[in-house]
Amino acid sequence: MSVVRSVSASLSASSPSATTTFRAYRPPLYFQRSSAPALRPSFFNHSARIRHGVRALPAIQRHVSNGGGAPNPSGPSDPRGRPQGPGVWAPKTRIAIGVVFVGALIYSMATEDVQQLDGLSLAEQDKLTKRESGVTNSSPMRLRMEKFIHEQQKEIVSSLEEVDGKFFQVDTWERPHGGGGITCVLQDGNVFEKAGVNTSVVYGTLPRAAIAKMRVNHKALDPDVESLEFFAAGLSLVLHPWNPMAPTVHLNYRYFETCDPRDNNTHAWWFGGGCDLTPSYLFDEDAIHFHKTIKDVCDRHDRAYYPRFKKWCDDYFNNKHRSESRGIGGIFFDDLDETEKDQEQLFSFIQDCLKAFIPQYRPIIERRKDMPYTDEEKQWQQIRRGRYVEFNLVHDRGTSFGLNTPGSRVESILMSLPLTARWQYMHEPEKGSREERLLSVLRKPQEWV
Repeated sequence: MSVVRSVSASLSASSPSATTTFRAYRPPLYFQRSSAPALRPSFFNHSARIRHGVRALPAIQRHVSNGGGAPNPSGPSDPRGRPQGPGVWAPKTRIAIGVVFVGALIYSMATEDVQQLDGLSLAEQDKLTKRESGVTNSSPMRLRMEKFIHEQQKEIVSSLEEVDGKFFQVDTWERPHGGGGITCVLQDGNVFEKAGVNTSVVYGTLPRAAIAKMRVNHKALDPDVESLEFFAAGLSLVLHPWNPMAPTVHLNYRYFETCDPRDNNTHAWWFGGGCDLTPSYLFDEDAIHFHKTIKDVCDRHDRAYYPRFKKWCDDYFNNKHRSESRGIGGIFFDDLDETEKDQEQLFSFIQDCLKAFIPQYRPIIERRKDMPYTDEEKQWQQIRRGRYVEFNLVHDRGTSFGLNTPGSRVESILMSLPLTARWQYMHEPEKGSREERLLSVLRKPQEWV
């Protein structure tokens, strides 16, 4: 589990590109729909050559180089779309050349595309697929997950901008060997001291040693291969409000799969993720709302999910060196694969979890963002944020893996840390105080719904 979560959580890149605002953000090219017909260049070339003979080749090449869109003005067409040109071919000559040409095309169509795809990596193959046919419900799961997290990132950022009144800073970055991400950060906002909403997509290669570790949870992995290509995609967010009455929230949902580099066929796949709430001051109605919203999602898919994933969350997000939880929990899970449910059912569950985030958290932040607070309450928030930092840097396996991975994008990995935090020597809250009540809950997690 640690390797899986670590790879997907680190989801890093070597260098960012230009910075812009979210208002200028455009989805990746394959999300955008064109009015031009979707044509596969290689097939279009073959079929056009058969219909129009050798003379059609230059015009078709111009068409393909224009992206399959409107005809090139430099090459006029007749009403049926056939290219015009000087000269007349004798019928017998045309038939003779046509027979030879069609024979050559049959062989070409049987071998050319295979040869082209054989040399493509998984990342290159996916890039070609997205460019030529877009992403549909019949596309590989990795492409559907990538499209979904980008759509959800845009919706979540838009909703948070409505709450805060300021815009996110957006960095789009790419990885040299495939993939990349969009890092959205709002710092020094009106409501959020620091907020980050990231999407990441990574292509890479797993060595034999890593494959052996993963086989503990995924027996479908071939133990005899020297390496496997992998794909990981995820959306993660952490929101740290200014007001100590408003809780910090964390969310991450991800997908991971491995493919044989010889044929790019999927060997194993799984989903992971969760969300959890970390208040500085405990409001029971907030805790109940947060847990009930995600429980309702879980119950629609499997009534055993919520109690199972809540316990997993309580166990994982725990500062063991202090014997207290990081927050009041939520859900957490990993390695959900075909042994759990089929892929479509699990993808539907992930989709519902992510779509539930705005109704899960926004009512809470709207209630708490403008509440009055004292300097002492702000100080307590800073101490609790120190505990948050401790967990992320000491216990979180994804953070540790990312920071120890050469070429990782450190800014994206440490996006989860608060802007400010405090460590006060031997601090203990007063007995009977609200601060003490929070500690008692963190030291002994309770059931909220």
